[in-house]
Amino acid sequence: MNHVIRSIRSDEWAKVKELRLIALRDPVAHLAFLETYEDAAAKPDAFWRERAAGAAEGTTERQQFVAVDEGGEWVGSVTVLVEEAGSQDPFGSVVEQSQGHLVGVFVRPEHRGSGAGVTGALFEAALEWSWGIGLDRVRLFVHEKNGRAEAFYRKAGFVPSGGTAEVPGAPGERELEFVITRP
Repeated sequence: MNHVIRSIRSDEWAKVKELRLIALRDPVAHLAFLETYEDAAAKPDAFWRERAAGAAEGTTERQQFVAVDEGGEWVGSVTVLVEEAGSQDPFGSVVEQSQGHLVGVFVRPEHRGSGAGVTGALFEAALEWSWGIGLDRVRLFVHEKNGRAEAFYRKAGFVPSGGTAEVPGAPGERELEFVITRP
């Protein structure tokens, strides 16, 4: 099946919400996301409208990419957050250099695997956008127990930086930082 990889549009907030809620019901969501289904589902539509507008095509602070199948169904997503040097990251640390930060990586189970190529295509779009706006480094965090995701990130060219962050609300659990630099 062919997929179109593209940036979201601001008027697609309902689809943004729908895919996020599906992602938060995934069996490994507790390892992949810092948000619960219940918290996300309780947010008002205004939140989702603002979220979509802030990551839509044409924005430069963040960009959300989706994979759309031939039937128009959104089957996967990734978002690039632009972190400026000196700002605070989602874990409460100060960002040392301007960079991209990949978050919200999700592909529906039936579209996963190297044969489908959806995750790889999403990452290619996210990195191309990051390099295109002048970033030289992109990072992501992966839960120390999420081996499948870590294996994909390594295959995609990300390498461990040695940096870690404590998982909010889960003392003793760590997120591992992986980075890739502009070729």
